[in-house]
Order: sequence, then C-alpha cells, then structure tokens
Amino acid sequence: MATTLAPQTTGKLVGKSIRRREDPRLITGTATYVEDIQKPGMHHACILRSPYAAAKIKGIHTKAAQDLPGVAAVFTGKDVAGVGPVPCGASLPGLRVPHHSILAQDRVYFAGHPVAVVVATDRYIARDAIDLIEVDYEELPAVADPEKALAPGAPAVHPEWPDNTAFTYHQEGGDVNQAFADADVVVKQRITSQRLIPTAMETRGVVAEWQPGDKALTLYSSSQIPHLLRSLLAGMLGLPENRLRVVAPEVGGGFGSKLNVYAEEALMGFVAMKIGKPVKWIESRRENFLCTIHGRGHVDYYEIAAKKDGTILGLKLKLIQDLGAYHQLLTPAIPTLSVLMMPGLYRFKNILADIVGVFTNCVPTDAYRGAGRPEATHGIERMVDMLAAELKMDPAEIRLKNFPRPDEFPFATATGLSYDSGDYQAPLKKALELVDYPKLRQEQAQARQQGRLMGIGLSTYGEVSAFGPSPATPAGGWESATVKIDPAGKVTVLTGASPHGQGQETSFAQIAADELGVDIDDVIVLHGDTAVVQYGIGTFGSRATAVGGPAIYYAIQKLKEKIQKFGQLLLESNDVTFANGSCICNRSGKAVSLAQLAAASYRALKLPPGEEPGMQATYFWEPSNFTFPFGAHIAVTEIDRETGQVKIVRYVAVDDCGNMINPLLVDGQVHGGVAQGLGQALYEEAVYDDHGQLLSGELMDYAIPKATMMPWVESDHTVTPSPVNPLGVKGVGEAGTIGASPALVNSVVDALSPLGVRHIDMPMLPEKIWKLLQQGGQA
Repeated sequence: MATTLAPQTTGKLVGKSIRRREDPRLITGTATYVEDIQKPGMHHACILRSPYAAAKIKGIHTKAAQDLPGVAAVFTGKDVAGVGPVPCGASLPGLRVPHHSILAQDRVYFAGHPVAVVVATDRYIARDAIDLIEVDYEELPAVADPEKALAPGAPAVHPEWPDNTAFTYHQEGGDVNQAFADADVVVKQRITSQRLIPTAMETRGVVAEWQPGDKALTLYSSSQIPHLLRSLLAGMLGLPENRLRVVAPEVGGGFGSKLNVYAEEALMGFVAMKIGKPVKWIESRRENFLCTIHGRGHVDYYEIAAKKDGTILGLKLKLIQDLGAYHQLLTPAIPTLSVLMMPGLYRFKNILADIVGVFTNCVPTDAYRGAGRPEATHGIERMVDMLAAELKMDPAEIRLKNFPRPDEFPFATATGLSYDSGDYQAPLKKALELVDYPKLRQEQAQARQQGRLMGIGLSTYGEVSAFGPSPATPAGGWESATVKIDPAGKVTVLTGASPHGQGQETSFAQIAADELGVDIDDVIVLHGDTAVVQYGIGTFGSRATAVGGPAIYYAIQKLKEKIQKFGQLLLESNDVTFANGSCICNRSGKAVSLAQLAAASYRALKLPPGEEPGMQATYFWEPSNFTFPFGAHIAVTEIDRETGQVKIVRYVAVDDCGNMINPLLVDGQVHGGVAQGLGQALYEEAVYDDHGQLLSGELMDYAIPKATMMPWVESDHTVTPSPVNPLGVKGVGEAGTIGASPALVNSVVDALSPLGVRHIDMPMLPEKIWKLLQQGGQA
C-alpha cells in the first residue's frame, strides 16, 4: 500500500510518514562504520580458527609467524588465561555453563573456534602469518544434530559432563491432562525450525585503542548494546568501567546477532592493551557464517487437543533446542520465549511444555529477529491449520472462533503473561477483506479443476515485545533519555537505545519536536557512545520506541515544568501556558520563545525559586509490562508442477503495533521482517555435516532472498493502543518475520493438500516439493 509522505516541518509530526533523517549519510556513503575508523599507528588482527569441530590441542608453534616482518605479536590461549570467560546472561535452574575462554585452551569444540591471534602492521601480513602457525590437533568425534546429541553414547561436547543436556525446563498451566481427556480430536506433528545465519550486510568488527597515560580503553564495535557491552567487557578485562568507553558507530544490520558480547571484542581490547597500539579486526564473511551466532535450531513435538466444533482445549510441546557448543549472552533464554508465546493469540488455558537444551559441536544459537517468538508462532499456526484440516473447517473460521474478545483484555495466558490490549479479530477480518477471501477460494477451486496447485495460507501472530520489566529480563528492562535545549533553542536527544536501521533518529525527533513545539530540523538524536550518552540498555526485542520513546516523553515533561517556571519568571505572571514552542501569558498575550527561555536559563541573571541554570532533563523509564503487538498475514502461492518452484502470487500483511509514530518506518520494518521470514520459509538453512563442518559457510551455499524473489507486500494496519506506555506504541521490528513463515508454509501445504500433503518443514526448497510431487504427495 502506498504511503503518503508528510511535509518535514509543519504541524503535528507524530503519526505522519516522514522520510528517515538518517538516510542521506547512508545512501551517500558518508556514514562511519567500524571499518571506516582509522587511528594513527593502527595495527590489524587476524584470528586462527580451528578446522575441526572437536579436537584436543596438543601443541601450538608460533615462531615462524612471529618472525614474519611486520608481525607485532602472536597470542594463544595461555596468554589470555587471565581474561574472563565469554559471559552468559541467562539463568535457569541446573544450567550447565561451560567456561568459554576468548582463545581455546586445551580443546576446541566447534569449527571456527578461535585458537590464536596475529597482530601486524597490515591485515595482509597478519593473514599470511596465520598460515605459518602450526597446531597439533588430535581430532575427536563430533555431533552436530541435537537429537543425535541426546542419544546414549553420543560424543560428549564437554567431557566434564556425562551427557550433552545443558538444561531442562518445564512449564505448565491449567489442567492439560483433563483438556486432552475431554478432546474429540488430538493432532500431533513434529515441526522443525531450522538453524539460520543472520547474515547482516556488515559483518562484525572491532577497533580497540589503549591510552596508557589515562589507563583507559576505547573500543568501537558494531553492537546493539554498547552500555551492556561496556559493563561486561570491563569485567572480562579487569578494567574499572569508567576507564572503558564503548562506541557503536553506524551498524550495518544486527537482527539480534549483535545483541551479544563476543570473544573477539574482549580479545581486541586485550591485544590493544598489550601492544600499546590501536588494533582493528574485521570479520570475513566466512568467519561471520562460522562464528557469529546462528538463530532458531528447534525440533518441536506438538500435540493439540480440541472439540469437534473447533474449540481448542490445550497444547503440549516438547522442544529440543540446539544450543551449539557453548552459551553466548542469551543462548539458554531464547527457547523459554517460545514457551511463553506457545498459545499464540488463542483463548485456551491448558498448556504443558518441556524444553531440552542440547550442546552440539556447532556455533551457538542466540537471538535472531523474533528470538523464540517466530518458532512459537510457526508451531501454533501450523497446528491450528492442521487441526482445521482434520475437522474440515476453514482456517479463518477456526481462528476467529478461538480468539479472546476485545473486552477480555488485559488477557491472562496459560504461560503467565498478561496481554495488554487486543482486537485479534480486526486484522484477520481486514486481511480477508483485502484479498476478497470468498472470491479467492472460488478462484482456488477453479485452479484445482485446471490442475493448477494454488494455495492460500493464513497466519495470525502475537509477540511479546518492548523488553521489558526489569524483573523479567537478564539486565535492566528500563530505558533512558536525556533531552537538552541549548542556549539557541536547539534540541538534542540522548537515547540509551541504540538504533541501527530502525529509524529512531527520525521517530524520536518527531516525538521531541511535537512535545516542544519546534521544527524537526532543530532536533538531533544521539546514541551509541557510552562517553556521551547516559547509561542505557540498547535496541532489541522491538523495544526501542516502546521503551525508549516513553523515556524521551517523560524527560520532556520534566523539562516542560522547568520551561514553565522560566516562562512565568520572564513574563512576570503565573498565568502562563507553554505551547507551540513559546510561553504565552494568558492575560496579556505576551510571549517568549523557547530560544529566549533557554538563553535566559543559561545566562542565569535571575532564576526561578529552587531552579538551577541550564535546560536539560534525564529520565529512566521502567515499564510495568511487556507490550503485545499482533496481526494477520495472508500468502497466496502457486507451485510449478514441473520444478517444484513456489511463486508468491500475493502477500497481504495487516499488523497492529498500537499507535504509529511514523507509518513509513512501520511499513519498512514489516517489509524487512517479511523478507527474513520468507527466507526461512523458502531458502535459508545452516547445514552441518556429521563431523560438525558447516557446509553452507558462504553465500554461494547459503541462499538469502534477493529483491527479485520478494513479492509486493500489501501493508495495512489496525490500531489498538497499548495502555503500558503514554505513547500507546507496541513495537514492530520483528512482526513481519513472525507472521511470514507460517503464512507461506500454510499456503504451500494448502496448495499440495489435494495430493495428501499434511506438513512440510522449512525451507520449502523446490527439490523437496518436487520429490513430494513425484511421490504423489507421500513423503
């Protein structure tokens, strides 16, 4: 759907589609990424990584590398033994946490495990020197499949434990046994959510600079969480936190993969402190695929119970999570989010879930766009479609039957959440109207008579967003903002969120411009530098606008109180109103502008009683609950009988993210999310062989959707404001990803249902579908 752009500077700005103010520097190549940072005397690092998924290190010989002209230093595991391990921020009962050093000690346990680092005057010398290091490995048996890793006698990823179970987690609500006893029908299915590689356009990178005179370290990293990174790196490196500055410059895509603390970040800090020179490390694409976290990695066993009229009674889930070889920051927590959202948007109150977290000889899994919620939505939406097929009900009808009513909100779920607000019928009905659903089903019937394989797939999703109340998060769940007005009346917003593509330099400026009555061009938004911005939590989990936005709003309310007092002082009246960027005396009509008020506050010839000079305010906002955006997506597909190729004929997305600060940004987030959900549904899969070697280790072997593979996404919205925050916003960064994969799989299964196809696991490659067609639909 086309979006009408608003003028940049007139009238109320919140709710209008305004072009992103950060885009000019991005599209003209004048933005600064980690790779662009240059320092006098810069050295370059290259990392030797294990070619084996499991092996003992019997010896490392580095002399030839050290003797190469231009090499400044070579470090191995023994050199970094004093650096703290890579942190795991998640905590679960009985969780096994391996000690993961920033360089391997006596063992490696995934292909790509860092073994040594070379630092040289340029990156090419460093790369050549890596080839001169000789490592004596004793290869060990490896296991890369989580179900095989659970089998008796499987190779132990970590020999200090008798098996590969990292943790088990149980959750239940209601009376699931009674629900299944009362059921007329029970449907069961094994559903996988394959490993995915986040594939940000910018790989990870670090520049570290040690200032020996100040005993201070500055570290530039492509990170989503600069303040949390500073806190954790300070602990790893043994530095006082106020001696460590972290800067996240422009970040070329994160999608959760940069919501982390990586070994290489601490390693570059260590190297810079040791050699006394700035050092840069830029990850290669091959390293990115091998060593940056992967997403998903589920094997799920579902059972859904229902009455014959389609009323859902309960759901059981056994979730096997491929954790990889060790824990990154949130690795064990991600599957618990799947359990929280396993009921989806449905009313039933009986659930039982068991998670088994499994070590494998692979790179760890962790947060990737949606982080547990796409897996949950995919599972429940596939099961609801399979239930509809079993009962011979229309998939739209069964969904509408099982939604809670709008007057039931806040809605308490079986997993302990409280959905803030919702009208789940509205986006589904709107999507059905947009596609003219009855007519579309008629067209499908005609297509089937002609022998064509046309499918219609629905998905309705909900997600837990705006992370979130501090007791429910591994770090704080609040967010911070400082709003400053300089003596000329120009506004600077410092946000503790760390946007990297979401557009908050625009949407936060819209909020500030409206609240203060100034031109949007008089507002700048700064973020990402821990020496400039007050402590913040960061950007992930669709939280930046829904938690960072209210922090800005409340900081401005504090500021308005001060503005009002200065207005009363300058106008010599208590009957003063602040509006449209000026304080106005209601009796005389006299006015003073925001610039005049700010100048008076800094000149400080006279101050209101109890006020200090200057014009700034800081606010830390703690939400009372998560927010819960929702929506409905419909995919229409047609399958080529000769090739198994899936053609997306139409894609409609109706999303409800509460109030929209900038609808243009919302649509952009939805479109990007759909692209990544589509990638999982149709193309993407991280493939390891039985020896733990990544077979899909570069873009020649790992398919991501190109522009020509994307359908035109017809975006529309319903608006159900959230009561959790004063802006009424919910978050939208992950919505498209969550809604897309089940809509597409449901559509393809619907297309193949006349052949008896009941389920297809992702990715739905043409080869997979072609084989089904050759076998008459029987896998």
